[in-house]
Amino acid sequence: MSEVRVRFAPSPTGPLHIGGVRTALFNYLFAKHHGGKFLLRIEDTDQNRYVPGAEDYIIESLKWLNILPDEGVGFGGTHASYRQSERKEIYAKYAQELIDSGSGYYAFDTAEELDKLRSEAESKGETFIYNSQNRNQLNNSLNLSKEEVQEKINAGVPYVIRFKIPENQTVLLDDLIRGKISIDSNTLDDKVLYKSDGMPTYHLANIVDDHLMEITHVIRGEEWLPSMALHELLYQAFGWTAPRFAHLPLILKPEGKGKLSKRDGDKHGFPVFPLEWMTAEGISKGYREEGYLSDAVVNMLALLGWNPGTEQEIFTMEELISNFSLEKVSKSGARFNPEKTIWFNHQYIQQKSAEEILPEYSKILAKAGIQADDTFNLNIIELLKERANFIQDIYTQGAFFYQSPENYDEKAVGKAWKEDTAGLLEEFSTELSSIQDFNHTTLHDQIQSFVQKKEIGFGKLMMPVRLALVGSLQGPDVPVIMEFLGKEEVLNRIKSIIARLS
Repeated sequence: MSEVRVRFAPSPTGPLHIGGVRTALFNYLFAKHHGGKFLLRIEDTDQNRYVPGAEDYIIESLKWLNILPDEGVGFGGTHASYRQSERKEIYAKYAQELIDSGSGYYAFDTAEELDKLRSEAESKGETFIYNSQNRNQLNNSLNLSKEEVQEKINAGVPYVIRFKIPENQTVLLDDLIRGKISIDSNTLDDKVLYKSDGMPTYHLANIVDDHLMEITHVIRGEEWLPSMALHELLYQAFGWTAPRFAHLPLILKPEGKGKLSKRDGDKHGFPVFPLEWMTAEGISKGYREEGYLSDAVVNMLALLGWNPGTEQEIFTMEELISNFSLEKVSKSGARFNPEKTIWFNHQYIQQKSAEEILPEYSKILAKAGIQADDTFNLNIIELLKERANFIQDIYTQGAFFYQSPENYDEKAVGKAWKEDTAGLLEEFSTELSSIQDFNHTTLHDQIQSFVQKKEIGFGKLMMPVRLALVGSLQGPDVPVIMEFLGKEEVLNRIKSIIARLS
């Protein structure tokens, strides 16, 4: 096999959906598995849908996810430009080549004329298709003399260049995921390839760029499967060898039918974009800003439609590259599971050391206006990360380590606070004051001794103490909390709850 070259070719029309991210990931994994190259090409031929900032968003998303192109917009390479709006002259040359070879033709049909034909077909219960069945009766260069055609062009009459689909041909296709497919060419329409404004459509630009950039495999979403026959015929018309095609399954909604959309994310409260996206209408959630680790997102996406054939679920990027193959990609849609995504994030947080988590955790503390030394923060991370799905959870669950409770949970107060509780805590505080070595082992022994001496249940003391320290009945073992807070802070919090609840 010659060097594998694949490309990810998004349009800068808005934020990058995770379906697009998965397409980029599968291209990247395939290229790296075969020691090949992964390209980023920006397909911005539809200027009406161009959204400022979208291109930078795409590049930043790939960098965050560590799906780094070898060539492309923002990454350099020998096949520049990788931005289609900067390649207009190239497309014009190949559009003319199709005209000259008889594989393309000028069409001058107006929008009104085409709408009328569609309406007439609909009234008969039919669908209008611009193809071999009717093209010789329509307003195009197949029915006009060369002089008439040139006269129209010189006069500035709007036109498009259409591809002349061969008649009565069985188009044989071989998709690396879906297998062999045959299409009757008479069912295809003569697609528009080039417009008089000098811009190509997706179909022409895509084929020309893939050929010139030496793309060997086109790995793209299932929605492009209906275009595969057209693209194969275009390669034949140019006399080029087509790349191998592979069409990935859809990512489906968590429930119900259809593919995953932004609306599903809004409804269920999870992101469908890698990074946050801001518009005049509001903010769309991003995995990065919601606290997901990029490695966890990549791992989750890799298993949407690809099955390694084993029970293994946690993969490093290197393991994904080593194990990935298109033969293990499913034909059927992959259902998105937001809870599973959280599970992946939890697993990756557990794998990280406290030192690796500290930089992001420190940012969260700074945002909350909290300053604490790194040693203390590392101890808090180590203590609480086992329970955390997100790094933010470490602070959410451990905020009481940094700030004394401002309020006490009402249900917890009803459960823990009795008539004799204040006196019990005052007596317990006196014993705590005398402890010199204020560590969790000594404190555990002191608590047991106090409970036995008072002949009370363990909870009668521990529930109000926990309430004093935390503000609720949650958190790690009380002796551990006490050690982390220190004697003075523990005594102050017990004194405070006595004053406020007595």
